[in-house]
Amino acid sequence: MNYHIPVLYHETLAGLAIQPDGVYVDCTFGGGGHSKGILEQLSTKGKLIAFDQDADAQRNLPEDDRVIFVAQNFRHLQRMLRLHKITQVDGILADLGVSSHQFDEGERGFSIRFSGPLDMRMDRRQGATAADIIKTYSEQQLHKLFEQYGEVTNSKTLAKHIVHERKHLQFETVEQFKALISPVVKGNPNKYLAQVFQALRIEVNDEMGALKDMLQQVPAVLKPGGRVAIITFHSIEDRVVKNFFRQGSFDETPDNPLLPVVKEEVFRIVTRKPVTASEEELKRNTRSRSAKLRVAEKI
Repeated sequence: MNYHIPVLYHETLAGLAIQPDGVYVDCTFGGGGHSKGILEQLSTKGKLIAFDQDADAQRNLPEDDRVIFVAQNFRHLQRMLRLHKITQVDGILADLGVSSHQFDEGERGFSIRFSGPLDMRMDRRQGATAADIIKTYSEQQLHKLFEQYGEVTNSKTLAKHIVHERKHLQFETVEQFKALISPVVKGNPNKYLAQVFQALRIEVNDEMGALKDMLQQVPAVLKPGGRVAIITFHSIEDRVVKNFFRQGSFDETPDNPLLPVVKEEVFRIVTRKPVTASEEELKRNTRSRSAKLRVAEKI
């Protein structure tokens, strides 16, 4: 279990306020780092349900009777818990970062550092790859995607360039795609490419849709007094989590002074401000730089 250094490890475990006999869900098992920490604090009666849609993660499962592994996306949280006769849990954790292992495996196509197929699917049973999206999305769709999910400065120019060039250029690999977009790269090339790749990865895996689906199930699945801890890695995810913790839903509240809306409080916010990595952690693991942890407790 050494391939993923879990970010904000101690802060996350402290935020979950683990009950020794409790039932906990790790929505993003990955290298099993956070899970290991939870298991160390659980008694023999405790239970951990570990979700991961990436088949590679199963190799990291400890031999432990208290662990139930679910090879599914966490958007199926409630359904999968019911399948295992679990209605409510004491805590839920989700670390939304891509594991170091996924970045370091060239054939997965997540990283700009390695040559490999332009794939990016976390679950290889799923449909469209990043290459499929680049080949089939309209200019407008591509523009929106790079702007929203990558905050790419010249997203409109990038989309136009891709649509123009793809008519007569082949690109199945990371290298070919990098070559295709190289004429429009702005600023620091590594940063620019990282933003483009992030946008594609989020789209390929419908990460925002999955996050919203999972969050909407949390109030029903979490026991009163139970805690949910979520680690995000970019502002779009963080905003979604922050707003959901505040409102307990994604419903738009109408701004009508004549119709006062009485909102039922669902959560008590444990972290007024997001928790970020310490100086020591930043030195040890540069990937923790953009990590933000938010914790809420069900009322």
